[in-house]
Amino acid sequence: MPRPIDSDRLAFHRLVFARRRSGWWTPLAVGAVGIVFFLAMLLVVALAALLVALSSDDAARALNRVLETSDSLDVTNPLSLLVGLGAIALLLPAYLLASLLINGCRLGFASAVFGRLRWRWLIVCVGLAAAMAVVVAIVTSLLPAEQGGASLTPPGATLWLSLLVVILVVPVQAAAEEYIFRGYLMQSIGRWLRHPLFAILLPVPLFVIGHLYDPVGQAAVALFAIAAGWLTWRTGGLEAAIAVHIVNNLLAFVTGIVAGTDPSAADVGWVSFATSVLLLGGYCLAVEYVLRRRPIARTYGLPRTQLPPPIPMPTPTATVPLPGEPTPELTKP
Repeated sequence: MPRPIDSDRLAFHRLVFARRRSGWWTPLAVGAVGIVFFLAMLLVVALAALLVALSSDDAARALNRVLETSDSLDVTNPLSLLVGLGAIALLLPAYLLASLLINGCRLGFASAVFGRLRWRWLIVCVGLAAAMAVVVAIVTSLLPAEQGGASLTPPGATLWLSLLVVILVVPVQAAAEEYIFRGYLMQSIGRWLRHPLFAILLPVPLFVIGHLYDPVGQAAVALFAIAAGWLTWRTGGLEAAIAVHIVNNLLAFVTGIVAGTDPSAADVGWVSFATSVLLLGGYCLAVEYVLRRRPIARTYGLPRTQLPPPIPMPTPTATVPLPGEPTPELTKP
């Protein structure tokens, strides 16, 4: 395995060097194979949905309703939520399988410098993000109501089912986005470029393109991407970014379901932008405070290569002269 030229201590964005294979081509191969796996999974799910639709008229009508609103998530339709969020969630197994196939063992380095996802640290970060979300909700309730955003019909009898889908699927969907944008992309860029700013900033435009909002909304998305990238590098893993992503998405979808508004509406007001800044800023400060009180591993130390033992020199042996040859004289030191 080639060793990085900068240091034997690897930050998160350089962890590809801790894997079995870390050639310059591996990020490209992981991306190509991951896309193939993702499309294959989508095909399997689509075929299964088609078989279910053919078996029942009610199922066919429900699937047709989802296809008619495929350009947005309908919070009044639990099936629409399941399909829309579940499709994104499939990115997670597709990427992990591709990374395991191309980079070999030590798949846990795709999550953190510890060699696996640090579940206790993830739970701590979820608590910090939830606390900040409560603070943001209290502050937002004191502000005047913001006009804008597409209003939908209240979910009625499907409210609890929609909430169940969101609670079960959103954590996987949010984690999948973090593994792609802060995991795969940061470590891919880190394979080629040493400085962490490249790994933090270069994936931001791709993350923004994936969220179709107005300029104010895209600015909020870019801010989120920068904060999540910094958190990933600062903490040495994806846990902090996953936690705030889960809480942010749960807050948006639960609020949308209860209030009957579209959480994916393109129009984002300045109040929403301000609350996003408050949530991210307060959360980053809270994470930094915890890190200073209880430091965690932020880098991975490559095991040093053992030098081969020295080759023993042959011991000189006395030369026995042949008959008729003069005896060699020994020189004094």
